[in-house]
Amino acid sequence: MMKMACTKAARRAARAVIASACIAALAVTAGCGDKDVEQPAELVDIQATRKVDRLWSVALGGKAKHLRLALQPVAVDDVLYTASHNGDVLALSTKNGRRLWLTKTKLPLSAGPDVARGLVVVGSSDGDVVALSAENGTESWRRSIASEILARPLIVGDIVVIRTVNGRLEALSAIDGATRWSLDESVPRLTLRGTAPPVLAGDRIIAGFDNGRVLAVEPRTGEVLWDTVVNAPSGRTELERLADIDAPARVSGNDVFVVGFQGRMAMLALDSGQIWWARDASSYRGFAMDERNLYLSSADGTVIAMRRSDGAVQWEQDALKRRSLTTPAIDGDAIVVADLEGYVHWLDKSTGEFVARHKTDGDRVTNAPVSTDAGVFVQTDAGRLVAFKSRPAPPAVAEASEADRVR
Repeated sequence: MMKMACTKAARRAARAVIASACIAALAVTAGCGDKDVEQPAELVDIQATRKVDRLWSVALGGKAKHLRLALQPVAVDDVLYTASHNGDVLALSTKNGRRLWLTKTKLPLSAGPDVARGLVVVGSSDGDVVALSAENGTESWRRSIASEILARPLIVGDIVVIRTVNGRLEALSAIDGATRWSLDESVPRLTLRGTAPPVLAGDRIIAGFDNGRVLAVEPRTGEVLWDTVVNAPSGRTELERLADIDAPARVSGNDVFVVGFQGRMAMLALDSGQIWWARDASSYRGFAMDERNLYLSSADGTVIAMRRSDGAVQWEQDALKRRSLTTPAIDGDAIVVADLEGYVHWLDKSTGEFVARHKTDGDRVTNAPVSTDAGVFVQTDAGRLVAFKSRPAPPAVAEASEADRVR
């Protein structure tokens, strides 16, 4: 990665980009201490109208505060599978956090897990892929692909699809880790730290890349079915031309939704990749969606609700600017985001107003909360997993925010 100074011209062209880039641990380090860069918004008191209980927490270890790893728990039935940067992979009860099994891979884990077909698959900073038994954690196979993995693996039938930081999408056998196919996309000289995880959409895999392209790939052969430029790089400097698609695509029926950094939110046709609509937006985290709206954490920390049918903005919440928000998750009639100080915020889906706030361990949260019927699970970058349960509070009850109690 290159070293660059935050010049006056760059600040005028992309002040918000510079602030977000510093927060996101870009290689642009020289100007991150510049006094012209605005600081994260101060939290203000809220009137909580949603009751949030902290159910349990577990120390996973593997503190990695500044690495922006893609370690996020996965819930399957009543089991929560999770991994830490120190190499531990665990299965926990969603009800009480009780450990069901623990496997020590002794690798610097950086992505995953994904869980399907009886396997738990994780990736490492050194380019290792490890598959474990979902039942007891026994190692099934291990394979080195020699490039850092910062995107959750994807298990599709009898293959495991891996996206690496050098622009490669590679399919490994779910049985023994042997390579089935691979394809490569060009990687710009300057990129954000992070990669978009591949997702399954019907009979094809959708993957976004750092050059602003989105590909649909046939899982059995690796054939590219379509290739669409969603986020074309623009600008004179490499900083201005950052156009990474680091957020996972979301798929509903025949529609694919994607968002890029310094670019656009777009809806594409699943069968052809044709862009049906596109709106200016910038995100390196991503968005959640329900049957009506998309809920986006923008690069500057604004939370935005956009109508799925045409991208029209329904509401914006800007009280969390520059707080390096996670991708939102949906928790009933609220959406949940976490921030760089370990606060977890619940916002009303209809209005964007704050309805609750709680704190984890005070450390940054990079990856999205995981919301299930059993609760909302948040994994901090310091290696602690916290479980919350929320519900609407009685209308007559006015509770003080959690922020008031912990500050």
